Amino acid sequence: MWEQIRANKRRSAVLITLMSVLLLLAGFAMGEAARPGGGIVGVIVALVILLVQMMTYYFAAESLFLTGMNAREAAREDCPRLFNIVEEMKIAAGLEFMPRIYIIEDPSPNAFAMGRDPKHSAVAVTTGLLYRLTRDELQGVIAHEIAHLKNRDTSFMTLAGVVLGSIIILSDVALRMFYYGGRGSSRSSSRGNDQGQIIVLVLSIVLIVVAPILAQLLYFACSRKREYLADACGASYTRYPEGLASALEKIANAGIGLKVSKAVAPMFIINPLRAAADMDKSSMFSTHPATAERVRILRNMHGAGLGDYDAAYRAAMGKGIIGSESLGAAPTEGIRAASGEGPIESKREARATGTRLNGYIPIPCECGMTTNIPQLYEGDTANCVRCGRKLAIPSATERYAEVAGQMQAAQAAQMADALPALDYTRTGRGWESFRCGCGNTVQLSPSFSAPHIDCPKCHRQINVHGAGQAA
Repeated sequence: MWEQIRANKRRSAVLITLMSVLLLLAGFAMGEAARPGGGIVGVIVALVILLVQMMTYYFAAESLFLTGMNAREAAREDCPRLFNIVEEMKIAAGLEFMPRIYIIEDPSPNAFAMGRDPKHSAVAVTTGLLYRLTRDELQGVIAHEIAHLKNRDTSFMTLAGVVLGSIIILSDVALRMFYYGGRGSSRSSSRGNDQGQIIVLVLSIVLIVVAPILAQLLYFACSRKREYLADACGASYTRYPEGLASALEKIANAGIGLKVSKAVAPMFIINPLRAAADMDKSSMFSTHPATAERVRILRNMHGAGLGDYDAAYRAAMGKGIIGSESLGAAPTEGIRAASGEGPIESKREARATGTRLNGYIPIPCECGMTTNIPQLYEGDTANCVRCGRKLAIPSATERYAEVAGQMQAAQAAQMADALPALDYTRTGRGWESFRCGCGNTVQLSPSFSAPHIDCPKCHRQINVHGAGQAA
C-alpha cells in the first residue's frame, strides 16, 4: 500500500493547503468586515489561532481527545484477548509500533484510532464492542483501525480537523464581531458612497459564511475515501471480509447512540451521530460512506486480497480505488474459514473491565449484589446498595502503621524502596481489586500468579498470597 500512502500524503498536502488558504481568506474577510482596511490584521489573527491549534495538536491533542471521551488506557492483564487481537493485526499490517489500547465504558459498540504517527498511536474500543461482537467481527474492526494507522490517516484527519476547527472559530468570531461592531463602519462607508468598500464588505460576509462549509466538504470527501481504503486493508489483514462486514452492520444497527461532539465523531469506524442516516446512503456532508455500500463491497469479494476488494469496488462504483502499483505488488489471498468463536468477553465481564479501569473497587455482597466503591472513597467500609449490609473494603495489610501515617502520595516514588512491603491475600481466582497503602486501586487478573506486584502509583511492593495462605 505504499502507493496509496504516498497518494494519501499528496492529497493531504493539497487538502491542508486549500484549507489553510480558506483560513487566511476567512481571516482577511473578518478584518474587512470589522473595519475597512483591516484585512491584514484579520490574517494575523487567523495565523495566531492556527498556531495555537497546531501547538495543541502536537503536544496535547491525544490526551485531550481521549480524556474527553473518558477513555482509560488498559494493560494486558485488563483485557488479554483484546491485546492478542491488536497484536495479531499489528503484525499482519507490519506496523512498526504497538499502539496503546484504550477502553471506553459505554454500551454502544464503536471504535476509533488516533495518533500523529505510529509511535504515538492509540486504538480505543467501547465495552459494548467487546461483548456485542464475535472474535472475527472484533478482529475486523481492529484491522480497520490499524489500517488507518498504517496509512497515516489518523495524522491527516487530526491535522485537517485542527485547520477546520480554526476556520470555524474564526468565522464565528467574525460574525459576532460584525454583528456587534462591524456594521457601524459599514454604514459610515455606505453613507460616504464608497461603493468599493460596500462590495468588499459583502464579499467578506459571504466568504465568512461559506468558508467553513467549503472546508467541511473538502474534509468529508477525503474522509470517505479513506474509509474505503481502510476496509480494503482490514479485509486483507484478517483474510475474512465477512467479519468486518458483519461488524459494520451490528454497529450501525445497534440503536444505542454514543454521546460525542461533532468534532470527534468522524474519527469512529461509523459516525455515531449519523449511524442511521448513513446506513443506506450518504450525502456530501457525511463523514463516512453509506454503511450498506461498504458491507456490499466486502461481501462481493471473491478473495481477501487488495485486488479482490478493488474488483468488488469497481463493480459497485464503476471505477477502481486502489492504484496499479499497489495492485501489482499485492499478494493473492484466499478467504479463511470463520473461527466460530463468540465475543471475547461477556456483558458482565466487559462492564467489570470498564469499572476497574475507571478506578472503582467492586465488592460482592452475600445477597448477590456487587457494589462499586470509588477509589477516592476514604472509609474502610461501605453499605450494600441492595440489602444495606456493611461491606469491608479490601486492602493490603500495613505492617507498620506509623509508616503509613507518614507516607504521602507525592513522595511515594522516592520512598518506595525504603518502605516495607505490604501483604494481600487473594479471596478467589477471579478479578480482584484492593487498595494500596497510598490509596490507589490495584487490580489482579485471574491469570496473575506472581508472588508480588508493584503499586502503579507509588511503586511499593505488595506481596500477593493465594487464598488460604498465611500472610
